[in-house]
Amino acid sequence: MSKAPVPRPGILDIAAYVSGANQIGATVTLKQLSSNEGALGPSPAAMAALTAMAGELHRYPDGGSTALRQALAKKHGLDAARIVCGAGSDELIALLLKSYAGPGDEVLYSQHGFLMYPIGAKAVGATPVAAPETALRTDVDAMLAAVTPRTRVVFLANPNNPTGSYISAAEVARLHAGLPSDVLLIIDAAYAEYAEGRNDYTAGSDLVEKFENVVMLRTFSKIFALAALRLGWAYCSAPVADVLNRVRGPFNVSLAAQVAGVAAVEDSDFLARSRAHNEAWLPWMTEKLTALGLSVAPSAGNFILVRFPDTHGKTAADAWAYLSERGVLIRKMHSYGLAHSLRISIGPEEELQECLRLITEFLAA
Repeated sequence: MSKAPVPRPGILDIAAYVSGANQIGATVTLKQLSSNEGALGPSPAAMAALTAMAGELHRYPDGGSTALRQALAKKHGLDAARIVCGAGSDELIALLLKSYAGPGDEVLYSQHGFLMYPIGAKAVGATPVAAPETALRTDVDAMLAAVTPRTRVVFLANPNNPTGSYISAAEVARLHAGLPSDVLLIIDAAYAEYAEGRNDYTAGSDLVEKFENVVMLRTFSKIFALAALRLGWAYCSAPVADVLNRVRGPFNVSLAAQVAGVAAVEDSDFLARSRAHNEAWLPWMTEKLTALGLSVAPSAGNFILVRFPDTHGKTAADAWAYLSERGVLIRKMHSYGLAHSLRISIGPEEELQECLRLITEFLAA
């Protein structure tokens, strides 16, 4: 009797990542506040660059993403040789885990950290370890207490999705100082552009400059609003960059993503408008929902985590169903162990107004 192929042990233990609901293929126009996408849509400069390169779709992209790395280096004052681009930071997370962790190793992250950390750990045969948080915030002492001789990689999402919390530059430095030098600290700064105005925040590049065992991850999916193109980048020490360049695909970043990415990086006016939109509407939405009696976690990102009552008919699940039936999509949080809460992206003004109206209506019903 023939046998079917059997996946490597542990693969079938993975609960597949489920993204936020979206309107692709929907028969009606939905208000999509479920995926933390850029509220203003993509940069006009990025769209123009994308249109202009349409005639080059038969060409392979630059395998080294040279122009994009140079643009990023110029913008952030970094060494272009130590930047590695990927098909979203998701790919870079997977490549780092593939390179630095495996069976018998542990991958540490905070309790409500990004789900791709444990998924990626299991995919390479490593054991994911979640350190408890304090008040929905990374607890550095708890993280350090969870480090063992088997710990190979530590993930810090800062700001963290879905809680919106962040830890200060001093706390990030304390976390790093408490780690063995052979443990890789990966600072996932997907929402850095929304937090950089805070005096005590760091995205992590300062630590990368000083230490070989620190990596900073960034993305174009949030404030740059290029989620559809799948584009992210890592800043790391020369040895880690060398490893990533050895294991990544030869053309892992499409020409479309590279061209649009360069234009987006150079469009400083769009970046400023996107940040200003978030700085206006995040506190507005927080204040309005708090006034309704809901608990809203402080957020340094472009989203808020809203806790709903445990009362029958008024729970987070009830609210999600009520809004989705009326065309507003927000994010369930049960997969993060936060079933009592919903995450709401800070999207366009009219979508936020409609979301607030429906939540108000739902609570009053």
